[in-house]
Amino acid sequence: MELLTPAEDLDRLGDEIAELSAHIEAATAPLLDLIREFDARGGWNTGFRSCAAWLGWRVGLDPGAARERVRVARALGTLPRLARALACGELSYAKVRALTRVATPETEERLLAVGRAGTAAHVERIVRGWRRVDRIAEAREDAQRHKGRALHVYQDEDGMVVVRGRLAPEVGAVLVQALAAARETLYQRSHEKNVSAETPPMEEPPTRAQQQADALALLAETALHHGIDPGTPGERYQVVVHVDAPVLADPDAPGQSVLEDGTHVSAETSRRLACDATRVVMRHSPDGRVVEVGARTRTIPPALRRALQHRDRGCRFPGCGLPFGQGHHLRHWAHGGPTTLSNLALLCRRHHRAVHEEGYQVEREPGGELRFRRPDGWLLPEVPPPAAIPADPVQALRARHEAQGLRIHPRTAMPGWLGEGLDVGYAIDVLHPLAAR
Repeated sequence: MELLTPAEDLDRLGDEIAELSAHIEAATAPLLDLIREFDARGGWNTGFRSCAAWLGWRVGLDPGAARERVRVARALGTLPRLARALACGELSYAKVRALTRVATPETEERLLAVGRAGTAAHVERIVRGWRRVDRIAEAREDAQRHKGRALHVYQDEDGMVVVRGRLAPEVGAVLVQALAAARETLYQRSHEKNVSAETPPMEEPPTRAQQQADALALLAETALHHGIDPGTPGERYQVVVHVDAPVLADPDAPGQSVLEDGTHVSAETSRRLACDATRVVMRHSPDGRVVEVGARTRTIPPALRRALQHRDRGCRFPGCGLPFGQGHHLRHWAHGGPTTLSNLALLCRRHHRAVHEEGYQVEREPGGELRFRRPDGWLLPEVPPPAAIPADPVQALRARHEAQGLRIHPRTAMPGWLGEGLDVGYAIDVLHPLAAR
């Protein structure tokens, strides 16, 4: 048995720490590959808002760490050099996480050299400097684009009005959406008019450019009609749904389920909205006239809502827990379900929709626990089952890397830094393609 001096024993211990750390970093690369594939194929879309939310539930990561794992996994899909350096244990996950914030396929190679040469602290400082140059360049570009905005309206020789302009990207996106909505409205009006009059459609339908011109006219008329006033926030964001009582009780029953503007919505959507909303009951005569209008009431009274919020503390869907949500009737009030605390559960908007429109099921057990099931009937547990772990995970990890041909040793991830000071400004001037500008 070889006897080691205290200094030699500490060196050996340090080498073991460095080697095992490199093994762990190398094992992170295939983990990120799996996360990227799982995310791309939508494996998390089983009631969860995102792949990060699924990771938080299934793996136990906190939300910030889960979002970073997904971001880094996506970024490495286009950065093969950084991905390979991580897989070989040459770069730590901390370095790769920082570098992927700024790396592109064009700059990947020079940033990889930064990661190999410096410590994680050096890399973070370089990345912060790099992002500062990016922000300056972006601000300069945005200012230039904003300065270039213009709209010219003038009359041509034949009397037609010509419109020509350049809009900021976000303003242009709003205009495109508004034109599309106006164009669709005009198309529907024209189609309904032809159908009601039982007249054949026009021989030559308007071209897309002509439809755009008509849509712009409708936008202008609508703006002038409303005095270019979007209305109060309460009116602006209120959604009104007209739904017949039989439809609420049975989605297959005949009857209407429409928004204020006449747009049809599914019966299940109406049931979801009716779970927690202001309700006004109207009675109609056989010819459709309103004969009685009830008082406006809340489906869930304010006091009961406060009790529900206090009890559930957030969305009850497994792995969610958002602190705000909507009251869901486990047995809908249209089916005779009572509006009581025992028949209510708090769900966020995303998971309230999942329960109503996407086939997820929720029920309360006799002991008071909630049980959620996927559309295929599989139970969604509150806490996922633990993964199988080998008896000696460190040895299993080493054996796996040896089988892959990886040669990891205590100096695999050691940077090339020799202790000299870091001049961030000089480094950015040399590395960043835009720094010289």
